Amino acid sequence: MNTLTSAPLAPLLAYLFELAENTTPVSNSSLAALSGDEQIRLMQSKTEYRQLYAQLKDMPLAVSRETGRLLYMLARSCKAQHIVEFGTSFGISTLHLAAAVRDNGGGKIIASEFELSKVALARNHFADAGVSDLIELRAGDALQTLATDLPASIDMLLLDGAKGLYPEILRLVEPQLRPGALIIADNADYSPEYLARVRAADSGYLSLPFGEDVEVSVFTMRSPTSSAAQC
Repeated sequence: MNTLTSAPLAPLLAYLFELAENTTPVSNSSLAALSGDEQIRLMQSKTEYRQLYAQLKDMPLAVSRETGRLLYMLARSCKAQHIVEFGTSFGISTLHLAAAVRDNGGGKIIASEFELSKVALARNHFADAGVSDLIELRAGDALQTLATDLPASIDMLLLDGAKGLYPEILRLVEPQLRPGALIIADNADYSPEYLARVRAADSGYLSLPFGEDVEVSVFTMRSPTSSAAQC
């Protein structure tokens, strides 16, 4: 048994996944009136993401069960203690990461979410799971909330917010990534600029797709004074 598969977190995750799977589909929203190309344009936009996600404020926008388990496994395997998350929503992905951090002996997850109703829900879920002490949830636009006061050495970065901002968030966090840090980007196909960045031969990353829509990357760049610790 571990934190992920034990109460109170396991039954809470089961409830949240069921809620996500049974929430009214986005097709009932005003997005349904948009063409497929227009929906993709909004998903990739660097300027209209607030309007888009305001329309999705009641949607869990959760990672899949498989991706959640992958997050736990990766964080455990590299003994992650300092994690940054872009896009918390109802907190399902954060709960998987918190379980790993707890089982790794402790640490801190800095998470971000600009939809205030989701911030309140996520904080309630963290309290119900008994992991609030591991999570600092910053409310507001991540371009501001993740621009300062990050750990000096970050073990893992999860990108699961506005897809068009993936390159910008990576640039904010990159100076604190330790060599061997993991970057997991959900729905990465909506951010071709991000994929070009991490897949480039001279990017300082090794990267590959996992499943249908997750990109897993390892930060390989090393400075003369960097730690030798690796995942």
